[in-house]
Amino acid sequence: MKKVTLFIFIIMLLLTSVIYASEDTITTSGKASIVIDSATGRILYKNNANEKMPMASTTKIMTALLAIENSHLDYVVKVPYEAQGIEGSSIYLKSDEEMKMIDLLYGLMLRSGNDAATAIAIELGGSVEKFSELMNKRAKELGATNTNFMNPHGLHHNQHYTTAHDLALITKAALNEPIFKEIVKAKLHVADRDINQYFSNKNKFLRLCEGGDGVKIGYTKKAGRCLVASATREEMQFIAVTLNDPNWFNTAKELIDKCFNNYTAFVQHEKGAILETVPVIEGKASEIQLVASKKVIIPLLTDEEGKLSSVMEVPDEIEAPIIKGQKIGKVYTYLNKQLLDVTDLVANDNIEVLTFKDKLLRFFKLSSNK
Repeated sequence: MKKVTLFIFIIMLLLTSVIYASEDTITTSGKASIVIDSATGRILYKNNANEKMPMASTTKIMTALLAIENSHLDYVVKVPYEAQGIEGSSIYLKSDEEMKMIDLLYGLMLRSGNDAATAIAIELGGSVEKFSELMNKRAKELGATNTNFMNPHGLHHNQHYTTAHDLALITKAALNEPIFKEIVKAKLHVADRDINQYFSNKNKFLRLCEGGDGVKIGYTKKAGRCLVASATREEMQFIAVTLNDPNWFNTAKELIDKCFNNYTAFVQHEKGAILETVPVIEGKASEIQLVASKKVIIPLLTDEEGKLSSVMEVPDEIEAPIIKGQKIGKVYTYLNKQLLDVTDLVANDNIEVLTFKDKLLRFFKLSSNK
């Protein structure tokens, strides 16, 4: 049986006046756009964010995510003949050329190589069609339910689409992968090959926006100019998506700047903060402290003071032995009724099982105190 303890954290923020970054306060040239917090997924701004639209090469964010999740970075890929000479952006792969997965990923994300996308898809899925099925399956797992992939690169297909919100969710998942974050913020990569080895990043947002650190541009005639951008300031990383936008870089910068101006970082709890204590059965210690497994920062407006709450879910008691770092409970952070974060509560120490000798000593100690 579990007990649930509700703690309301009163938030004292030192911000003076802010304006919510709503659809009314920002005018964009994009057909659809959104800004979310990459840690919590909280929506900070949206405009037509659930409209299904083509997304061009921002498709490759999902291609990269699947490659990172399902392959080793030093794995050597033999380029299939289908990848050579594919239309659009290219890193000029040759049939039967061998290249490490990490270099293909840099070519995919920095140079937007459609040939790199095709090579990855066939290597991991056996065919472009099978890999597209994997992309759609992963999208559904991430909550991107209004997305349908028909290929790994984003060349136009009438049934290839996403929404600004779905694309932000996919990017959020990708940015949880350290190697993805490293790739998309790189301005240059030198691949392990004899020719065409220099991959410079096409994403100008990295230089235009303070803290810019990702992620992908895309363009086709049907999709228009599409951009997924990210920036990090004050321990918060925001993701901006703008689709079919002739002013893509300026729009993303304006959206992200506005959101950083309007929201402040509130530390809900630090990593290692003691949040609960649970009795221990048959242990050398009578109780165990539970600590937060990660630091949680929530972007808040000043009029949201006092609206954060945390619900801790822990057992009434736990049996020894207990290993330091063992997951024992969870803490759920809400803004009003919206769930923003789930953090594991872990044991702050090791606790061994009482031996027979320990029990005897404890018995005699209790007896002598009577």
